[in-house]
Amino acid sequence: MKLSVGGFSFNQSFLNGTMDVFGYLETVRYRYGLSTVDLWNGQFADRSDPLLKLPDKEFLNKIRRGLDERGMTLVNIAIDGAHLWDADPDKREALHKNALEYIEASIRLGAKTVRIDTGGRGQSSFSEEELDYVAGRYREYCKIAKENGFMIGPENHMGPSLVPSEMKRLAEAVDHPSYGFLLHIGRWDQEKDKGDEMISPWTVHTHFDVGAAASADAVETIRMLRNNGFDGYWGVEHHAMKEPYTEVEWLLATVKHLLLQSEEDLHKEA
Repeated sequence: MKLSVGGFSFNQSFLNGTMDVFGYLETVRYRYGLSTVDLWNGQFADRSDPLLKLPDKEFLNKIRRGLDERGMTLVNIAIDGAHLWDADPDKREALHKNALEYIEASIRLGAKTVRIDTGGRGQSSFSEEELDYVAGRYREYCKIAKENGFMIGPENHMGPSLVPSEMKRLAEAVDHPSYGFLLHIGRWDQEKDKGDEMISPWTVHTHFDVGAAASADAVETIRMLRNNGFDGYWGVEHHAMKEPYTEVEWLLATVKHLLLQSEEDLHKEA
């Protein structure tokens, strides 16, 4: 099974000082037995800086060595503090500069997919001017991605990215083979009943939270994504406030069960 554990699942452990990025690698590799890493940049960035500035290259090299020593693949890195749209042009330029630095770091770490958000917090849509800017930046990033063998794009995380029709509109405007969406299953502000399917053609990575895993439609969603060509990783992301090891283990087991159930149903139909 293609499974991963989203780094944000252990945010409370990072905040209370009981885990660092290397502890996360150990946990995923040896507690859960996975050879995949699903990083969040808050696990190693300067969190006192609103842009979550990167550590120096030597620290990034230590993370890369940690991945290689454990035989792990970075299937996704979710990057905050580098979203594309902000109404303030100076802030927008600072975000762009940060995005380029994080893309370079993602290449250094060997990421297969990279999530950088659209921005536009508090909005439900982009104007034509905003869409042109956001699509243009993604095309710029996609060019780098194509040259380095990874996929890049947003997650349904904030503002217009929580509206499926806006994300379909954006994907069609970007129109690049290295553009890919991190689908946080079922997390939409509008068009909730059809959002996952609308974005499935561009989906390259997924996150299941507790609500999505508990949904009566979870197995059908898995089957729909597979039928629409998805062959990526099924990530779990648990916002566990306490007992994160146990909570993540439960969610991981639940998603495994859903994947098995979806496969059994396919065999029955065959």
